[in-house]
Amino acid sequence: MMSKKTKKIEEEKVEKVETEEKHEENCCEELNNKYMRALADYQNLAKQTASEKMEYIKYANERMLHEIIPVYDNLKISLSHIDETAQTSGWGEGIKFIVKQFKEVLDNFGVTEIKTVGEKFDPNTMEAISGQGEIVVKDLKPGYCLNGRVVMAARVEVGEQDNNQ
Repeated sequence: MMSKKTKKIEEEKVEKVETEEKHEENCCEELNNKYMRALADYQNLAKQTASEKMEYIKYANERMLHEIIPVYDNLKISLSHIDETAQTSGWGEGIKFIVKQFKEVLDNFGVTEIKTVGEKFDPNTMEAISGQGEIVVKDLKPGYCLNGRVVMAARVEVGEQDNNQ
């Protein structure tokens, strides 16, 4: 038989072991929670980084467009300033082909020209240079979007809607 003192010592040992087990269990649970939070933070960071990278790739050509689009615009303008005989000559046809090819390349990269003439003035995509009114009557300089984002605002002349059309 155990004495009362021995029994009490045994009970204290059991209690101490149970307390240590609870403490270890709480520590494990706390560490697991910290691990899960850190893992979730890492996964969110990875998603955000991937999203930012895709956004960067999508609009990486914007700076280049600011340099190359004026060349495209000047080619289009040059066609409007030659007479009919020059337009049907080999030289004129070649320039028309180059402009068409240039437009296809821009389209392939997600560049679109902003529609202006006859449209309601939109301050998000257009810059009114002259006139008063709500309708665009003349396109002074074309504007362009890259994958839906305006990279060059169109410069336009605005006026009142012509009801005689």
